[in-house]
Parts: sequence; structure tokens; C-alpha cells
Amino acid sequence: MRWTIKPKPSEEKIKHLAQALNVEDFVAQLLVQRGIETFEDAKNFFRPSLDHLHDPYLMKDMERAVERIEKAIENQERILVFGDYDVDGTTAVSLVSSYLKSYYPDVATYIPDRYKEGYGVSFMGIDFADDNGFSLIIALDCGIKSIDHVAYAKERNIDFIICDHHRPGDTLPDAVAVLDPKRDDCNYPYDELCGCGIGFKLIQALGTNRNQTITDLVPYLDLVAAAIAADIVPMTGENRVLAHFGLQVINSDPRPGIKALIHQIKKQTLDITDVVFIIAPRINAAGRIKHGNHAVELLTEFDFEQAQQFASEIEAYNSERKDLDKLITKEALKQIDENKEKERFTSVVFQEDWHKGVIGIVASRLIETYYRPTLVFTKSGDKYAASARSVKGFDVYNALEACSEHLEQFGGHMYAAGMTLAAENYSVFKEAFEKEVGKTIHPDMLMPEIAIDAEINFSDITPKLIRILKQFEPFGPLNMTPTFLTKDVKDTGYGKLMGQEDEHVRLFVKQNGSEGLAAIGFGLGDKFDLTTNQKPFQVAYCIDENEWNGKVSIQLRLKSIK
Repeated sequence: MRWTIKPKPSEEKIKHLAQALNVEDFVAQLLVQRGIETFEDAKNFFRPSLDHLHDPYLMKDMERAVERIEKAIENQERILVFGDYDVDGTTAVSLVSSYLKSYYPDVATYIPDRYKEGYGVSFMGIDFADDNGFSLIIALDCGIKSIDHVAYAKERNIDFIICDHHRPGDTLPDAVAVLDPKRDDCNYPYDELCGCGIGFKLIQALGTNRNQTITDLVPYLDLVAAAIAADIVPMTGENRVLAHFGLQVINSDPRPGIKALIHQIKKQTLDITDVVFIIAPRINAAGRIKHGNHAVELLTEFDFEQAQQFASEIEAYNSERKDLDKLITKEALKQIDENKEKERFTSVVFQEDWHKGVIGIVASRLIETYYRPTLVFTKSGDKYAASARSVKGFDVYNALEACSEHLEQFGGHMYAAGMTLAAENYSVFKEAFEKEVGKTIHPDMLMPEIAIDAEINFSDITPKLIRILKQFEPFGPLNMTPTFLTKDVKDTGYGKLMGQEDEHVRLFVKQNGSEGLAAIGFGLGDKFDLTTNQKPFQVAYCIDENEWNGKVSIQLRLKSIK
């Protein structure tokens, strides 16, 4: 584990902002590190406003998309809202379909079957549209590379509107409209929206024709916040505004489906981390274990009792998903060991009976043991299909592109991707991928990193600091929970190991006669010896509030000890 301290911005910028905001220098430093340098920037950061959202019509093809949907409504055409089976796809489909249905009845949804159809727009889906008289398909969170599919639909007089956020290839599909801020010719001011975020921009544009303001659309933001959290997009700009107000909806008046999920976990107030680890995996579990349709049913259900029924079914899928990912991770680790592949630049594993719905999670789990780009393959029909996950700073999409001659199809982004290949190409692809990563990855990227924002003393941890840090939320990529470093720390003698296998550590720490602070380190049991015998040590940590029996106290969440 390497500790790196983020570069300190110029003293001048720090001092200027600290004075303008009347905060300590290190708080100003945290802000400047996040690109916030003026009073105005800070105001926008600390007081997100719906007024900060951009005009949806700045997105290339938005006008054409709206015109085509209005024409479909006028001519009483059937509209099919199509999306991927993950959280981003199912929330996007739920959002756009429920919005359209609020004033036009002839709208249906379609989520492809993970096992029969695979990722993205499918020929089966287009045949379904053709057989059932749909003449317009709105594809969400997919479609940017579906050139053949869109041509196939066109032959059947079915138009496409594509709302995607993945990187386009050299050619765009011949759709009526392609909404994707990552298009080279799109000048939309923010290009990090998720698929559901682009769906929201579409309903925002449609709303202008109905004299709706942004306030009228706020009830849809619980879905957008869930997608932003699950898709791990940067928590900056529009995403931060949408997530901020989406969390307010989740905590005050969520749709029945989300309310039913929260109801089961008995937690009063959810933050973005709860959405990532509690809500998102459950929405995802439907598409992983059974079918993504179950997630859309849950998220578009208006009756709370019915939603509770759907939520308990999804809870069962989630339990099954947990058992499967534990088992497959164990088998994959054994395979790496038996194949003597511990020292490679990549982890590439395959077993034909592994459940396709959890291979992405397994890839992430393997990175916890072997920190390197990872692909987990399973059999899908007569092909092999894989999920890819990467490590910080390494673009796995580019590495796959370099080996694409061995692949049938692939798509995704820097840190996560999916692909299929012919069974006979597996071994040659595996070696090509290993070679490509070995050639292009920096050795530092193969060691997990703790990025430290600032070095502080325990005496700096005041109620005022806690209040300010709370306003940094919601956290996410490019706005992560601040990590601090404190040196010359001693345990007061109350330290102990916790967990069934002593894998966690609980300490009570002091620095230079400061007040003692409770600290907990998950998975840091092997560092416990460093804290005994009154020897000084260093800690890297985040500051949490711990609620116990109605009392709130400060607790350090340790990330590492040395």
C-alpha cells in the first residue's frame, strides 16, 4: 500500500480562499485541490442549486429527439423505452417511461435478457418492437455502437433515439437522434453524465413544451441519484447537483419502490455511500440473477404494498447474488494459484459454469487480492463473455481496443468494460492482453494507493470542521471523502482486535496530549502490532460520525497504519 500526499496548491490561492471563506488554511487547501478557487466557486459547491443545471437543448440532437417524440405522440405511435439491465439502465428506463406515461399511455419498456441477448440493443428486442407495432425505440445507457441494430430497425420502419454516455466508435448509428455528450461534435458543457442523467436531460427538454419547470421534475431525481452513485461517474458539476437533490428526494419522499427497499434496511437517513452499497446492489440483483424487468417493475410501481412485495423478491435475489459471488471468487483465486499466475500484470480467468450475472463483481473482488486489470470470463451460448475491471489510472478500454482483433465485440469505459469472443480465441487473447498491459501500465499502478489530501493534527478536528466536511457531500470520484494523515499517534492502551479472524482493529488514539479519539480499521488486523507498546505510529484516515444509543461522537475510519 503506497501513501501519496496530493500536491499542495499554491500558498497564494490557499490564503486567498481561506480569507474569503473564513476557514482554516487546510480546509481551503481541500477546496483548491477540488478545483474550487474563488468565493463564487465555493458558493456553488457548498450550495448546489437546480439553477446550475445546463439547458438540455445545448446537447447535440436534443431538438431532433424532442420533435420525434412529440410527433410519435401526435400520431399515436407506440413507443418502446429500451435500456440495459444494470442500475443505470433500469433507472433510466423507469425514469423516461414513467415520465412519458404521465401524459401518454402507449409506452412500454424493454430490458434485454442478460443471458439470451447480452448487453445493449439486441435483435430480439427490435423483433419484439416489430411484432408489437412499435415505431419508435428510445435506447438508454446503450446503443452508441449499435450500428447494425439501428440499420436492422430502419428496414422495419422503426426509428431510434439513442441516449448513451459511453464512448462512441468512429461511426455513429444512423438514428433520428444520438444524445451522447462524449460525441466529438457535441458541445454540451458537461460530458460526465450517466445514462439515467441523459434520460433526465431528455425529460427536461420535453418538459419545456409542457410549461414544466425543473421543480416539477425533482421527484424523478431519486432515480438519477441511484444511477450516479452506482455508475461511479465523477461527483462534479451537474452530477453533484443531481445527486444532491436526488438524495433529498430519497430521504424525504422517494417513489414507492425505493421506499420499499429502504423500509427493509431500517436506516433513517441515507447518504451516497448507502445508495452505493445498499440500494444499488439490490436494483442490480434483479438483472444479475433473474431479469432486469423486475427492477423496472419495482421502480415504476405506484402502490406501496405491491412495491414491498417486489422489494422482498429482489432481497432474495440479492442474497443469492452474495452467495454466488463469494463462491466464484474463491474458485477464481484457486485458478490463479493453480495456474501459477500470481506474478502477472493481469488476472484473466475462465470457467464455463460461472454465473454471468456476477462476473463483474467477482472481477472487482479479485482486484482486492491481486491489484491489477482483471477479466472474468464465462460461457455465454457458444461464445465466451467477460467483465473487465481496472485499477486506478489504467484505461482498460484502450487495452481491449489494442487487442480487439481477437474479440467479437467490446464496449465500456476506462475502469469497466464487457466483451465477447469465440472460444478458440480465448488463449491467444489472454496472452495478447497480458502483453499489452505489461507494455503500457506504470509499475506504480500495480500497487494500491491511498491518496492523502492533507496532514493535520488531532487538535484540528473540531465541530466546525465536521460541519464543513458534511457540506462537501455527496462524495464520489473527483470529490472523494477527504483523507487525512496524522503523525506521532499513540494508542492509549485500549486497542484490540475484532472480527471472527481478528481481521479488524479498534483503537483509542491520542496525539501530543490531545483528547482521545475512537478509531476503527476494517481489514487492518495485521497492522495491530504497530500500535502496541506505546510506540508512535502514523495513521491515514477519514473522519466519521458514529451514532450509538442516540449519542453522536467523532470516530476515525482508518485506511492504513504505518
